[in-house]
Amino acid sequence: MKKLIGIDLGGTTVKFAILTEEGEIQQKWSIETDIQNEGKNIVPNIIESIKHRLDLYGLSTDNISGIGMGSPGTVDRAQGTVIGAYNLNWSSLQPVKEQIEKGTGIAFCIDNDANVAALGERWKGAGEDGADVVFVTLGTGVGGGIIADGNLIHGKVGAGGEIGHIIVEPNGYDCTCGNQGCLETVASATGVVRLARDFSERYAGESELKWLIDDGQEVTAKTVFDQAKKEDKLALIVVDKFYYYLGLACGNIGNILNPETIVIGGGVSAAGDMLLNGVEEYFQKFSFPTVRTSTKLKLAQLGNDAGVIGAASLVKQTR
Repeated sequence: MKKLIGIDLGGTTVKFAILTEEGEIQQKWSIETDIQNEGKNIVPNIIESIKHRLDLYGLSTDNISGIGMGSPGTVDRAQGTVIGAYNLNWSSLQPVKEQIEKGTGIAFCIDNDANVAALGERWKGAGEDGADVVFVTLGTGVGGGIIADGNLIHGKVGAGGEIGHIIVEPNGYDCTCGNQGCLETVASATGVVRLARDFSERYAGESELKWLIDDGQEVTAKTVFDQAKKEDKLALIVVDKFYYYLGLACGNIGNILNPETIVIGGGVSAAGDMLLNGVEEYFQKFSFPTVRTSTKLKLAQLGNDAGVIGAASLVKQTR
């Protein structure tokens, strides 16, 4: 039986896995992402690591049917190139496919990292291999991937599925994209903290969260949700606003696509069922009646493995 290799390329680490054709992980490892020197070492390091591991496990290139990779930045799937992955220092065009195929002798395919994570959750996670699945990932930013009728939606230039840039507050916070009030400005890890700081200034009651903010302590999204679990009144106001924005975005996604599942993942989703129930309430309020009863909201199940599993699944799609 041939095996698949999945790679999840991130700004701090590159995660690798060798998987069966059915998507079961057999081996996984990671290396640090070397972004020095305009990221010139990243691809050579990936090639070196794959060769080393194949040797280690006694595998030859004949045992591998392909390598799939998820990358940040703007990905040209046909050419196998990446540009504008600023957290990798890749500002110029990177011929990733050409380099990796030449270096390993194994067929290679690539897509955007959020799309790839969506494929992973759809194949082996909360999406249960459904044909219509939307993945929303809440991390330092808000990313997403849309699978409709079994296919990823890429759009004209690959900007399809930019869920983080749905406008949820027309005169809201400035976003790094240049617009105002994008979902990313309020539902990312930094967005939740921004909401907490803003509400804290206007809040006059008793609140440990307010005390932490006023005292200059480090406050993270986790702090906010932990305080909400303790019934901190300010924290409850903040998380309710977060649920409102995310529920509004999910309602709009549901109304446009009516997927079987909207899967919510990323670091912020660690808040768990409390988050899911809060978002569900506003999803019900903002979604079309038949969408309410047919589209389910779920928490992601694969954690950090979604990327490598989804990347490996690219190999199956291109054959």
